[in-house]
Amino acid sequence: MVIGGAGFIGSHLVDRLLADGCSVDVVDNLSTGGLANLSDARSVGGTIKIHHLDAASSECASLIGMRTPEVLYHLAAIPRGEPTARQLADAFCTTMAVLDAARVHRVPKVVVTLPATSLYGRPASRDLPLKEAPLEPRGVRGVIARATVDLLVAYRELDAVEFTALALSSVYGPRQRADGGVVAAFQAAAAARAAPVITGDGRQTRDFLFVDDAVDAIVRAGERGSGLVVNVGTGEQTSLRDLWSAIAGSSGQEPQFRQSGPDEIARFAVSPIRARIHLSWSSWTTLTDGLTQMR
Repeated sequence: MVIGGAGFIGSHLVDRLLADGCSVDVVDNLSTGGLANLSDARSVGGTIKIHHLDAASSECASLIGMRTPEVLYHLAAIPRGEPTARQLADAFCTTMAVLDAARVHRVPKVVVTLPATSLYGRPASRDLPLKEAPLEPRGVRGVIARATVDLLVAYRELDAVEFTALALSSVYGPRQRADGGVVAAFQAAAAARAAPVITGDGRQTRDFLFVDDAVDAIVRAGERGSGLVVNVGTGEQTSLRDLWSAIAGSSGQEPQFRQSGPDEIARFAVSPIRARIHLSWSSWTTLTDGLTQMR
């Protein structure tokens, strides 16, 4: 079962699970995802059922009880973008409801995805790429992300609900909305021959991970990495200036720079070592190849 399966990463996960011969139930309230993201999944065959439900509802809990999934993938733990306090609070309550349903109906494994940039504070360059400990929440999103990890640990210790929490770096790829990440935003600007807006001087770096690589780690976590927070990224840094050059080339307009806020991270990348050890996973798609697949 995939909660958030009509979203960007979720729909790619559904495609992969169907290709692997799995039966898939998609739970999504369609607040940010869309059925269009599942058009490929619905056309290729396989067993897929789409449920337009709030994951925190009693109806979703009943569905979990009826379907008894072997793995419950929760991809809606933290809202993307700049969520309001109410949205973050609702997301945490949803995670509690999902875990409680997993406890009641004895779901063997829950896999949760979290944004790595919210879990590790403002790291020094010398500490990059970052390992999984210690967790240092950055901002309110980070507090909710860290609380989600604590909640997973509590349910595992008290109720034997097994989990793996994946701290994803900056995932990009087809179907990503222009407001869903910097790669998609730059792609949209290049297509419109417009100048992208960059907060800061553009020298800040991020760890860009292609969606197929991220999905492979998520699937592997269904059977491995139990009880762990596992970073999923390339371990490599790319500046936003270099990213824009790779997308727009010499024909692109010069970016517009705006003053960065106090929450901006200067440099960021996560270590894939634990993922390599516990998930037998490593990324394989270069940034150049990944950008080519988005054109």
